[in-house]
Amino acid sequence: MAIGIFALVLNYLGQGAFLIRNPGSKNILFEMINQQAQILFIPFLILSIMATIIASQAMISGVFSIVYQGITTRIMPMLKIDYTSGEFKSQIYISAVNWMLLISVLLMILEFQESSKLAAAYGLAVTGTMSITGMMMTSIFYHKKQILKAIISLFITFIDITFLFSNTYKIPHGGYWSVVIAAVVFSLLVIYTSGQKRLYELMESMKIDNFLEKYNRIYATENKISGTALFFSRDLDKIPKYISHVMFKNNIIYENNIFVSIVKSESPFGVESSLTKGLTRGLSIFEINVGYMEIIDLARILKDKSIYEKTIFYGIDDIFTSNIVWKVFSVIKKISPSFVQFYKLPPEELHGVMTRLEM
Repeated sequence: MAIGIFALVLNYLGQGAFLIRNPGSKNILFEMINQQAQILFIPFLILSIMATIIASQAMISGVFSIVYQGITTRIMPMLKIDYTSGEFKSQIYISAVNWMLLISVLLMILEFQESSKLAAAYGLAVTGTMSITGMMMTSIFYHKKQILKAIISLFITFIDITFLFSNTYKIPHGGYWSVVIAAVVFSLLVIYTSGQKRLYELMESMKIDNFLEKYNRIYATENKISGTALFFSRDLDKIPKYISHVMFKNNIIYENNIFVSIVKSESPFGVESSLTKGLTRGLSIFEINVGYMEIIDLARILKDKSIYEKTIFYGIDDIFTSNIVWKVFSVIKKISPSFVQFYKLPPEELHGVMTRLEM
């Protein structure tokens, strides 16, 4: 790490010295190599191409990782995720993100046409990212009572913000693209999180005590279907409307009913699960605590706990609205894979229950 930083500083100093001697240079790095060590120009060009490919792959992997963390922390909609390795679950491929990156790159090529014209947008994006990262780190150190680290982080953040403000003159010269792209992504995140919050408020959830009272009455009087049924619920204190609809309106009761809840923990790694049997007759709770960076195989976790379900019920939200913002949210929900698709549960066992909501 230290050697890399030292080499990078020497590289920048060398380019600066070359620019002072040759103020009319257009492509400083390659002109410097061609003039100072012409025999190394072709090998250096090949090395640059290889470094570009490696950097692009690193960026794609980084975007996949960030998007996955956004999905697991519920600030982004669920997207289809494919696992590219049978041994390492961290090796993932998100087709929607990959195609979006391709479209974005093609649009950037058509817009800027030359790499030199991209410098304005790139500089503003980098300094903006550094500033935001610095502010977040300062906040984290402050809340952890690590005052010395917070002070150092604040000092570095101040330098980053200075660079950011010095780059604002680039906005009319192409830097506005960084602002536009960031604004689009940020707007979609705000619409999605606000829509999810509004959706949760509109859902007529039933308190667990009231649910158990009705459940016990139905379980004792109605004919029960043999086998085990799974129901997914984020909050076990408030039972989703679709579960009440299945059990109390359609009188669908299995001999064994299990509420499954997946809870994201504040730590990045770790998977813990617990099955609480005997909540009442024929009803159990299966809770899974998962680190926000973990990629879990839900079907395997269920089998490891000897849960062999016959049917899996899940809720589907049918949104009706005339508000343009909520229409965007509705489109996001429709094109996003459902909860059960995200966790790749067996399709032959799935039964979706639709709930119509007016926003």
